[in-house]
Amino acid sequence: MDWKSRRITTLLAVIAIALACPAMPAQTTSATSAATPTANAAPAFDVATIKPHPGMLTMTGVMNAADGVDGSAATLSMLVEYAYELRSDDQVSGGPDWAKTDRFDVQARVGEAEIAAIEKLSPAEKKARLRLMMQALLEERFKLKIHSATKQVPVYELVVAKGGPKLTDAATDTSDHLMKGKDGKPLPGFLSWSTGKIVAQGFPTKSLADFLSQPICALGRPVIDKTGLTGTYNFTLDWTPPHPGVRLGAEGDSASPEEMPSIFTALGDVGLKLQPSTGPLDIVVIDHVERPTEN
Repeated sequence: MDWKSRRITTLLAVIAIALACPAMPAQTTSATSAATPTANAAPAFDVATIKPHPGMLTMTGVMNAADGVDGSAATLSMLVEYAYELRSDDQVSGGPDWAKTDRFDVQARVGEAEIAAIEKLSPAEKKARLRLMMQALLEERFKLKIHSATKQVPVYELVVAKGGPKLTDAATDTSDHLMKGKDGKPLPGFLSWSTGKIVAQGFPTKSLADFLSQPICALGRPVIDKTGLTGTYNFTLDWTPPHPGVRLGAEGDSASPEEMPSIFTALGDVGLKLQPSTGPLDIVVIDHVERPTEN
């Protein structure tokens, strides 16, 4: 596999995880107490290493691997976000300051029998099972104890602008420029960006709202999909996240804020808009956590 293919594969994995829809456990007191839909006992990784991340940050995130989960320069908050299907740091509350600043490289692997078992599951069941494993790993190695709660916070509602949406239906788009998989079919759920431009392919508006909720987009509040649109779409936004930190899937340097249109303008160009509102936000509250021993 060449470097471009590896980069696309990594980007797809990162975006798919980063934009997962939130599904909070009910008043969880331990990171392994959530029930699994595929087994009575909580599954666990066969082996896992957790080490402080050395050097400069070039990419950060938590992604599924063929035989487990990889975390690159990931904070504890990011690992909790992955384990509990959260969308942003705003949904992780409590804990020490280092939980959102110290970064770790994590490699968690399952055995051959578990690989065979999860290959029989649906994509949603695979994600759920790996998340349960991450919950168990966080409890074991970080001594993590949490509970869930809900709070009212300022949000943006993503809605259809006057004049209607200007999105291309992915199901009927036959453009030559679409990214395709090995089977020759357009890749679904794909999002990438380079200087000043975001390209989305086979993307639902809910995933767009989840993406805009991420800290890298720096909107300052979660985004909730209120468009009522149920399909998947291809579209381009003349905007890129202004966050000065590490950006997943970015190519090259971002344009300066003065050179870029705002996200409000970019969304307006595709017939969408953000309107301020207030809404409930499910959060995980850290009751206890310890630094992991390096291995």
